[in-house]
Amino acid sequence: MTTAPSPMLPVQSAVYARLTSDPQLSGAVSGVYDYVPEKTPYPFVSIGEAIETPDNTLGSLGRETVITLHVWTRARGHSPGLGIAARITELLDHQPLTITGAHHVATRYEFSQTLIDPEPPGDIRHVVLRYRIVTEQLP
Repeated sequence: MTTAPSPMLPVQSAVYARLTSDPQLSGAVSGVYDYVPEKTPYPFVSIGEAIETPDNTLGSLGRETVITLHVWTRARGHSPGLGIAARITELLDHQPLTITGAHHVATRYEFSQTLIDPEPPGDIRHVVLRYRIVTEQLP
């Protein structure tokens, strides 16, 4: 067996494609971004950090990619952001992904966390979401 190529970028691309192709999510946010342009209107989703680790089996080379997504809203409460986060989880958790150059094994929701940006005016809310995506090298 040769070393499996990193699926990190194809995983990010598959997540981006899934999120941007959903009309319900697209109607709730101004966009899904890898890089958020200045003055982007709220609410929006940004693709954040990722960690990749080996997940080999006796017969195949695999990887686990843990990807973090961020939901940003400008609201007086967490409800709008949590609604967007719930839709993202519906789209990703235990759902098949088409990942270029790899076989998708599973996508699992890991956690979410709500945060408040303390800077005035104090109305920026942030929901952090993390998903574990397991892939195997194609034969």
